Amino acid sequence: MSADREGQRLVGGLWCGEVLAVLPDFVDGDLSPEQVAAAHAHLAGCDWCERFGHEYGVVVAALRSEVEVHLDDDLAERLSARLLDLDRA
Repeated sequence: MSADREGQRLVGGLWCGEVLAVLPDFVDGDLSPEQVAAAHAHLAGCDWCERFGHEYGVVVAALRSEVEVHLDDDLAERLSARLLDLDRA
């Protein structure tokens, strides 16, 4: 079940913003098993967060391997805007 609020969805007991807030720790493996399960439940039901999380993970993995990543202009612009929104929240 999902609910909408200000462009966010409540899926698996977490809002999109809550999942995005822990995304760095999720990718780094620094969450508790309960937090990982909750994040997986949200990602399984929220296609936007699943796509964003995947793209985020790809970028992080590439940066860690020192491989140059080329984002298309649209994706780079959307990512930048979303990061600025999160910073203001």
